[in-house]
Amino acid sequence: MDEDGFGLSTAQVAIVGLGLMGASLAMDLRGHCAGIVGVSRSPETLDYAIEHRIVDRITDFDSALDCDLLVLAAPVRTIIKQLQKICDLPSAIRSKRPTVVVDLGSTKTKIVHAMQALPSRFDPIGGHPMCGKEIAGIRYAEPGLYRDKTFVLTLLERTSPRALALVREMIGVIGGVPLVLSPERQDALVATTSHLPYVIASALMRTALSKGDDQLWTAAASGFRDTSRLAASDLTIMIDILLTNREAILDALKDYRAELDALTTLVESGGEEALRAALSPAQQQRARLFK
Repeated sequence: MDEDGFGLSTAQVAIVGLGLMGASLAMDLRGHCAGIVGVSRSPETLDYAIEHRIVDRITDFDSALDCDLLVLAAPVRTIIKQLQKICDLPSAIRSKRPTVVVDLGSTKTKIVHAMQALPSRFDPIGGHPMCGKEIAGIRYAEPGLYRDKTFVLTLLERTSPRALALVREMIGVIGGVPLVLSPERQDALVATTSHLPYVIASALMRTALSKGDDQLWTAAASGFRDTSRLAASDLTIMIDILLTNREAILDALKDYRAELDALTTLVESGGEEALRAALSPAQQQRARLFK
């Protein structure tokens, strides 16, 4: 809490989007803020959120803007549309209540660009928590989803110290680890570490499907299961990612294709020592990262 008494404990929080990420966030914020309002286009999701006390109450998008902290927890292109909608709402412009806005979108450059146009009462900051599941929806939400996970923050020139402090406090409450990056830097990094793995997993599934052999699925074991897991990710979310981070993903795919071609050449040559030399750094780094 700052010297004026503003902080998470006194903040009214509105979460727009009560899927896996938004509902999990609400669970972790319960008891740490003055109240949580939920917004969703799905009546079933809203009923579930109230029945399970995930939020204190529900409202519509326009009314949700009258809050201290607005969290946009939808797919990327939906978040961009929501930001544009805020700019077009007379009520959003008329109100004098200062509102901090943070999003949970997986790509940042286009979202931060859209945030630039928000009316002056809104104090925006981009966010990308590096966690989640390949399954989506409020029924899969759980407390502790964000714990010990990196939470990327992308600041705008207009982002105030007040907004940064509030969002940092939120991240601390949910157990996340803040990391400040530029939007372009974050998009380049996650293109390799997050978005490329999804494309690879999908390519693996497409390769297996192209065989047209039902026994392949019977023979598939844990290696196939673990490597293909991300192919089950929500398509709406992933297509938004692929289309809003296209250039960085294409660069990552180009690098991956070069590595795949190099390994293909090594396998074709049949040289054991050359294969070992090429694979060893990858094996060692993976072992260090995830013990």
